[in-house]
Amino acid sequence: MSAGKKFVIVLAVIAVLGISLYSLFAGNYNKFVRMDVAIKAAWAQVENQLQRRFDLIPNLVETVKGYAKQERDVLVEVTNARSRVGGAGTVPDKIAANNELSGALSRLMVVVERYPDLKSNQNFMKLQDELAGTENRIAVERMRYNDAVKIYNQAIRTFPANFIASMFGFKEAAFFEVPGEAKAAPQVKF
Repeated sequence: MSAGKKFVIVLAVIAVLGISLYSLFAGNYNKFVRMDVAIKAAWAQVENQLQRRFDLIPNLVETVKGYAKQERDVLVEVTNARSRVGGAGTVPDKIAANNELSGALSRLMVVVERYPDLKSNQNFMKLQDELAGTENRIAVERMRYNDAVKIYNQAIRTFPANFIASMFGFKEAAFFEVPGEAKAAPQVKF
């Protein structure tokens, strides 16, 4: 075999290896970017529904206030939790603040059970239905967000993609988890 043929073969092998490495890096990098964008889009949908709930709460609190003057602590807790949601900056902070708000809202609904007149009030019923629908939407969007996070987190931890992920600074995303107190059923006492 001549030196020219050996050079062409070596050059072809180097080209194939170069193209393979480029495909590995570019393909995985682009996959991570698409997954990261999918997580951000899913989180935007979660925030959309959280904002809807955030906007409903003042009306709900005002409606309940007229009936439950002695339940100020719960109303203050809901209002404070809502304020923390408004001030949360990072995704983990927003998750924690919204979990706290969910707990405060469930305690508010327990208070509502003590006031039969309130439960028959049309304004309250409409607000409660809106809030229940919003909570369902939040649950669906949270599930979609968590699915996107799961796929992304698995991808950046899988060999050999984990090397590429760490080279380009792709970090694990935070799941939107339910707080421990939300797993316990609220107590209704008359």
